[in-house]
This record gives sequence, C-alpha cells and structure tokens, in this order.
Amino acid sequence: MTRTVVITGATSGIGRAAAREFAGRGDRLVLAARSRTTLADVRRECADAGAAEVREVPTDVTVAGDLDALADTAVREFGRIDVWVHTAAVMAYGRFEEIPAEVFDHVVRTDLLGAAGAARVALRHFTRAGGGTLILTGSVLGHITAPYMSGYVTSKWGLQGLARALHQESRDLPGVNICLVTPGSVDTPVYQQAANYLGRAGRPPLPITTAERVGRAIAHCADKPRRETSVGRVNLLMRVGFTALPAVYDVLVGPLMRLGGLTNRAVAPTDGAVFAPNPAGEAVRGGWLPDLSQVVRSVGGATSTVGAAVLRRLR
Repeated sequence: MTRTVVITGATSGIGRAAAREFAGRGDRLVLAARSRTTLADVRRECADAGAAEVREVPTDVTVAGDLDALADTAVREFGRIDVWVHTAAVMAYGRFEEIPAEVFDHVVRTDLLGAAGAARVALRHFTRAGGGTLILTGSVLGHITAPYMSGYVTSKWGLQGLARALHQESRDLPGVNICLVTPGSVDTPVYQQAANYLGRAGRPPLPITTAERVGRAIAHCADKPRRETSVGRVNLLMRVGFTALPAVYDVLVGPLMRLGGLTNRAVAPTDGAVFAPNPAGEAVRGGWLPDLSQVVRSVGGATSTVGAAVLRRLR
C-alpha cells in the first residue's frame, strides 16, 4: 500500500536522505523545511527516485501554526497521514556561558519544542484516524553528554524523555506507534551549518556513518515500528562508559571532543543557520566521508588505464 509520509527537516542531512529512501519505495511525500528553494530541489529528486506524488510545504517548526498547516496540507492533498518523520534540528558550539542566550534558546526551541510540536500535531491526526507511526530523530547525545554542545545535548535528552512518555501514553492507542532513531556521528552538513562561539569549527567524531544509512533505519521503522533504533557502531560502548564509569568518562570526554569533534580551522563567531536557513549549505552529506561510488569509479578508471598500458607493453 502506498503511504503518505510527512518529513520535517527534509532539505538536508538525515531528512533529505530519508525523503529519498521513502521516494524509492513509491510513497507519497509531503516535504517540509524552512528553505523554499531547496524544497523544490528535493521535490525533484524524490520525483525522479520514484515517489508516487510529492508536495512541498515551507515550514518553520518554531513558528506557531506552521505544523498545523503542514498536516492540513497532507490531509487535504492525500486524505491521510500514515507516517510522520521529524528530523529538523540545528546546533551551536561553544561554552555554555559564551553562547548567546537567544541562540541557546532557539536551539532548544527547534530541536526539542519543535519535535514536541510535530508529535502533538501528528498524534492528534493518528488518534482520529485510528493509527499512524511517528518517527523522531534523536541522538546518542540523548544518552550521554559532550562539552561545547550544551543546547543540542539538552534538547536530545529532553527528546529522549518525551519519547519515553509518549511510549507509555500510546499503549492504549491501537495502531499508533512511536519510534525514536538515535544515530551517533553522521556525515551531514549540520556541523558546518552550526552556530559557533568556540573559535574552532566542529566536525563529527569517528566513527562516522552515512545519512543514507540513518535514512534506511527510519524507513525500516515505518515498515516495522520499534521503540528505539540505534545507528552507530560505538553508541552502546559510549553509553556503557557514561553510565558505568562516569568519573573516567568525564575526564576523557573533553580531550577526546577537542581532538575528534573539532577541527583546527578557525571560525569567527556566527549564529550559523540557527535562525534562518542557508540553502547553499544544504545537502545530504557534509563531505566528512569519501564518496564510495566516486572512489570505485576512480579505482576502476585507474585499473582500466593500467590494464591498457600493460596490454600495450605485451603487444
């Protein structure tokens, strides 16, 4: 059956990867994000990938009424909402006391209250319709902490609590599923798009997974709902260390963050894309991992060149 899937944060990173994944399954898509220009690009990508139909709705999850308007469009166009995927998020680097209060507040407003708003609207529709699946995108940082990302960490811990409460409340709602996908480091542009008051640009610490892998995990939750899906090879190890050895964890996490989570590139204070989108920086990947298809093509091309040279020698 063709589903109607609403995706917030659809223009970049995990949200854009998830949109492509659902499109490849032939679902109907309602894409939402702040950038009207990039939404049009993603709409074309999804149509080319096989989506049954695609609509785009410019949406800011922090603006009153935008999420209701998004849901109303989905129902008006396609009659129902089967799956709601929430991926919208922003990030800010800096020591807590040095991040401007309005930046910290807007990170929490987007990443936590925006998710709560999406959940509220989606669950109202699911309750009336008698079913549906809500998929929230958390983070391993909803289970552990890291310095210099206080707003993001606060939001993801709050989202973890919200998802747990919704699991409990939805037990008497047959057909309604709440899923939380918690990735570790992901190759997306969110690090380049982040606000920064630390003086050094951020990056995803190793090991890094692809946005496409997280997108597949999200789509799998729509097929077979699970309470929580972790995506990342060391997520469990970090959680064990954080819980079982808190003193050791706190000693190590600062130096490891400065070594693996920050680059040496100097950056002037900036609010990044916290308050307004930056279409030029929106993409599925952030460039932190090599494009394996390009690597394969390069290796194949080099192999062909070497092979041809060998054959010429043999002749």
